[in-house]
Amino acid sequence: MNLQALQDKAKEYFHWQVADEAAVVQEISEGVSFRGPTLWILIFAIFIASLGLNVNSTAVIIGAMLVSPLMGPIIGMGLAVGIGDLELLKRSGRNFAVATAISVLTAMVYFLLTPLGEAQSELLARTSPTIYDVLIAFCGGAAGFIALCTRGKGNVIPGVAIATALMPPLCTAGYGLATGHFLYFLGAFYLFFINTVFISLSTYLGTRLLHFHRKPLGTPAQELRTRRVIAVLAALTVLPSVFMTVGMVRQGIFENNVSRFIKKELQQQGTRIISNEVNRDSLVLGVVAVGREISAAKMEDAQRRMEDYGMEGYRLQVIQGEQGDSALMRLAETAAEGKAMTEERKQILELSTRNNDLHERLTAYTRYETMATDMGAELRAAFPQVERLSLANVLEARTDTAATARYVAAMVKLSARAKTGADERKRMEDFLRARTQADSLVVIWR
Repeated sequence: MNLQALQDKAKEYFHWQVADEAAVVQEISEGVSFRGPTLWILIFAIFIASLGLNVNSTAVIIGAMLVSPLMGPIIGMGLAVGIGDLELLKRSGRNFAVATAISVLTAMVYFLLTPLGEAQSELLARTSPTIYDVLIAFCGGAAGFIALCTRGKGNVIPGVAIATALMPPLCTAGYGLATGHFLYFLGAFYLFFINTVFISLSTYLGTRLLHFHRKPLGTPAQELRTRRVIAVLAALTVLPSVFMTVGMVRQGIFENNVSRFIKKELQQQGTRIISNEVNRDSLVLGVVAVGREISAAKMEDAQRRMEDYGMEGYRLQVIQGEQGDSALMRLAETAAEGKAMTEERKQILELSTRNNDLHERLTAYTRYETMATDMGAELRAAFPQVERLSLANVLEARTDTAATARYVAAMVKLSARAKTGADERKRMEDFLRARTQADSLVVIWR
């Protein structure tokens, strides 16, 4: 198949034409008006979206976006610039300004009256726009305009309304004004401005690519100035989002490096890292670990490797042992305060209790391993006939009953050439009992 045949085949799939240009222009022009029922629909949609943000309900927020009529004047402004209709541009801009002001004021009134004043995750998500929001707005606007130009708009327009999310940013801006969080207001309003500019821009470009009939906007110099204004406005709108995106990407890379560092350098058999926190002001990576303790040598080696994970200048701080158990207990107690004890919180408390018990038992068994090494040299200095010393924590169970007994067993190997009497052995036993501080000691002589 030659190149021409491929081009013809591609055109067969991708080529489309405007069904009726006049009908499209008329439909968009009629949709820019905000009077009577349309205005009341907008107000109720803002209330619905504010409720959804307030209770952190994604389903309610989506419902509000489906009800909202805000897309009309935004697409109208893009169409007006594209076809050179100054009257439509003025009408669209005026209705857009009215709709925006009423939306923000309605949301502000709601958040002034609601008893739930805490900012939820759905609301906070609208305060930091990025370059991805620019792409979403542009692609959403393009899809919406194409749908308006064809007969396949049934499911597209609601999808565009959800994707571009015009309502939640306005509600978040109202929340910022109501609560005095002006950074929330600026971030949310900037997101709304991004959506507005790039939905309009995609509509404008669509009219030019589809060769809509265009009225001249004055002289050629005025036409050129209009295009330059559009380009500058789009560029100025994008720039802040680019900086925010760079910061977000850097933060994501840093958090990924922290996760890789903890997994590769600190994780070990029998140890569980329950939390980590980065303090950027003091350059400290705090880690809380429970279970088997991380050795000082391993922590020093991990500290040296922090530079390999992009954490130059950071200091590693590991909370473990009894401190780690206390931190886990405090976490569980804090989570349970003022709330019903859920199954998850019960598991946290049980894990903390079980970990404390295991830690005590592990310490009881392993302390004698190092103690035998230290005591061996002392015992041989006091009693030269001693060749070896073994210490162990022993649990003894009787075979005829269910009774058990726990004691420390000390196995002492004496030189075959040395003769050790009962008094000498008694002195050795007293020495071992005093050094081990065991409640019950059994000495086995070899």
